[in-house]
Amino acid sequence: MRANLMIVEDDDRVRTALRLAMEDEGYDVAEAEEAEVALKQLRTNGAPDFMIVDLMLGGMDGFTCIREIRRDHDVPIIVVSARDDTHDVVAALEAGADDFVTKPFEVKEITARMRAVARRARFAEVAAAEDEADPELGTVVLDELGEAPLVLSTESGIVRRGDEEIHLTLTEYRLLCELAGSPGRVLSRSTLLENVWDRGFFGDERIVDVHIRRLRTKIERDASDPQLIVTVRGLGYRLDVQR
Repeated sequence: MRANLMIVEDDDRVRTALRLAMEDEGYDVAEAEEAEVALKQLRTNGAPDFMIVDLMLGGMDGFTCIREIRRDHDVPIIVVSARDDTHDVVAALEAGADDFVTKPFEVKEITARMRAVARRARFAEVAAAEDEADPELGTVVLDELGEAPLVLSTESGIVRRGDEEIHLTLTEYRLLCELAGSPGRVLSRSTLLENVWDRGFFGDERIVDVHIRRLRTKIERDASDPQLIVTVRGLGYRLDVQR
């Protein structure tokens, strides 16, 4: 089955060239030249399998567009932009993008990153089926302190604090599972990048830092003073189970 892709890009030449290239790669492609048009299509037709979003759009910018998409959809989003400074990369990822590609780019780089996202999605589907068959499989208590324990199902990606389910994106839960798989051990950014993103030589370690920050805001009792996911300066990150 061909995957559906939406390209949100206001430059007609770039959008057309990208559409033709992605159709050659086997995708069914929808186009939107404005963020408002893309959001309307999502409300009408639902989310596609993937989205490619430019940051510098007329009207609503790409950052706002991504935040609006994330209100209702978990569709993988790859940002393409001529803006490549650290601030823009971090802002795009914090808005909810899964990856960032700088213009000009090769189509093979886009498709490689989309395949990596698809592998993570297939992993999640298989894991969820296993978890449904055996709900106790892969259940890890991460934080027993306080009134409500923090519990992770490493198979389905479901995280609960007490009876409340905490919503994690696919990448966030893969990152948490990777850390929880080696409690007390420091994992370098490059190790996390390779194991969670499947990125190989495409790696950009800033992505790890941004997703760690986002993850902390959801699972730490005090994200400004993290006790669960600890930064080890110069080395990486360590998960300390709280008992």
